[in-house]
Amino acid sequence: MRVIVVGAGVIGLTCAVRLAEGGYDVAVFARDLPLETTSAVAAAIWYPYLSAPADRVAAWSRTSYDEFAKLAEIEPSVRMRHGREFLVHRTPDPAWADVLPDLTRVPSPPVGFEDGWAFTAPLVEMPAYLRSLVKRLEQAGGTLTRAALSALPTTADVVVNCTGLGARLTAADPTVTPVRGQVLTVEQCGLTDWLVADRSPGELTYVVPRDKDVVVGGTSEPGDWNLAVDPATADQILERAAELVPQLRTAKVLRHRVGLRPARPTIRCELVRTRTGEPVIHCYGHGGSGVTLSWGCAHEVFELIHGL
Repeated sequence: MRVIVVGAGVIGLTCAVRLAEGGYDVAVFARDLPLETTSAVAAAIWYPYLSAPADRVAAWSRTSYDEFAKLAEIEPSVRMRHGREFLVHRTPDPAWADVLPDLTRVPSPPVGFEDGWAFTAPLVEMPAYLRSLVKRLEQAGGTLTRAALSALPTTADVVVNCTGLGARLTAADPTVTPVRGQVLTVEQCGLTDWLVADRSPGELTYVVPRDKDVVVGGTSEPGDWNLAVDPATADQILERAAELVPQLRTAKVLRHRVGLRPARPTIRCELVRTRTGEPVIHCYGHGGSGVTLSWGCAHEVFELIHGL
C-alpha cells in the first residue's frame, strides 16, 4: 500500500517512520523541510502542553514516553533527565501522572510558588533528532520531497495529513490557530536538570539543558503569527529564568528563535473519506505537545491504516 504523508515536522516524520518500518511504501511531501519547521525550534521536553482531550493525550503520552525511554539507550539526541516544575497554586496531579514512574511533590518550592512536581522526562535535541528520523525513514525505503501543495494529493492509497498550521488550508479547518513561542539558547553553563515554572499563561518559564547549550523560554501568545524576535521579550524571558537558575545570568546568548505552535481545541487524529471515497487520515492540532505525543499518534495512525 502506498502512503503519502504531508508535513515533515515531528508528527509527520514520526508517522512516516512508523509506517515505513511497518512495511508500507511511504513518501513524505512537505513545504518546509524538517529543520525549517516549528519542531526544529522546540525545547522538546516530554510534557503534555496545550493539547486535548485529556484521556487521549494521556494515552498518546504514555506510548511516546515508553518509546523515548527506549530510544534514549541508542539514540544520542534523546536523553532521560530529571527536573522540576513549580506551580503558583496547589494543584491536583495531572491526568498523565500515571505515565511517570517517579513523580513526586517538590517539598519546598521557591518563593512565589506553592506547589511543584519532580520527575524524569525525555529531552530531545530536535535538529539532531529530526535528522535521525529522516535517516530512519530513508533506511526503511521511504522518501522525503519538498513540495508546496495547495491541496492534499490524490495519488496514493491513503494520505496522512500532518500539516500543523497548514491544516487551515489542507483540511479547510479554521479552528487551527497559532500560539507564538519565543525562546533563546545560551551556552551550556553546567546545567543537567530541566526546570519549568508556571507563573501565568503568558509567563511560561522553562530551562532545558542539552549537551552543548541550554534552551530558555518562553512565551505562549495565542493568535499571534509574528515570527520576528522581540528583543524586549527576550530580555524578560532571560530575567524570569535567571531568577530561578542564577547561572543563566552570565551565560553567553547564542541565538534567538520563534515558533508557532499549531493549536486546536482538540487534536484531530481520525480517518475520513473524501467525497469520492479516498481515505484520508488527519493528524494535526498538537499545540505544544508535538514531540510528547508523536509516537502515540503515529501508532494510532498505523492502526487506522492497518485496519483499512
